[in-house]
Amino acid sequence: MNRILLKISGEALAGQEGVAVDPGVADALASQIAEVHQRGVEIGIVVGGGNILRGALFAQAGTTRPTADQMGMLATVINALTLSDALERQGVETRVMTAVEMNQVAEPFIMRRAMRHLEKGRIILLAGGTGNPFFTTDTAAALRAMEIGADVLIKATKVDGVYDKDPIHNPDAERFEELSYDKVLERGLNVMDATAITLCKENGVPILVFNLFEKGNLARVLGGEQLGTWVR
Repeated sequence: MNRILLKISGEALAGQEGVAVDPGVADALASQIAEVHQRGVEIGIVVGGGNILRGALFAQAGTTRPTADQMGMLATVINALTLSDALERQGVETRVMTAVEMNQVAEPFIMRRAMRHLEKGRIILLAGGTGNPFFTTDTAAALRAMEIGADVLIKATKVDGVYDKDPIHNPDAERFEELSYDKVLERGLNVMDATAITLCKENGVPILVFNLFEKGNLARVLGGEQLGTWVR
């Protein structure tokens, strides 16, 4: 895998209370990402914003959906800047690119420019979702993976793969080593949203779901170890 798209949820950057951003968590993630980057892997990262604001919750409370989703897009920019700074302190050159234009904060996402950054050895952090309401950051991750020609879309989670039911509350939950796109859709498994799965299926982009929060896991999985669950 020479080029990857890493999807990190906003909640992954949160502290123990599940809100805001924990600098220690950002540093730990940056350390793992920097390790594989030093091996020559080109990396794009899409970040969510759920630790700061969930647009869907605001929409349920009465905020118009487009406005609520735009608020969520801005939250992803905060997370991208946090992770970018943590990576830069690891000695890795980065660029934050957004689907929502804000030139004083980040570059606009332009596919050719993003590809050039990757070729020059920079990690790109892709914020702002798709730039459109009604689309999740899962869908944004699938879209960006295809645009940058990623070999795989890696979804970082706090569990070691995809299970047939919640493993936290069900000790007998079964973990899958491999699934087809159709099986994920048929069973409604909590991998990514249906739009993201369908996009990956139609364009042949494999998805790997694994636990990024065990130190060294990213390097191990890119080294060929069988970790997590593949959807392909």
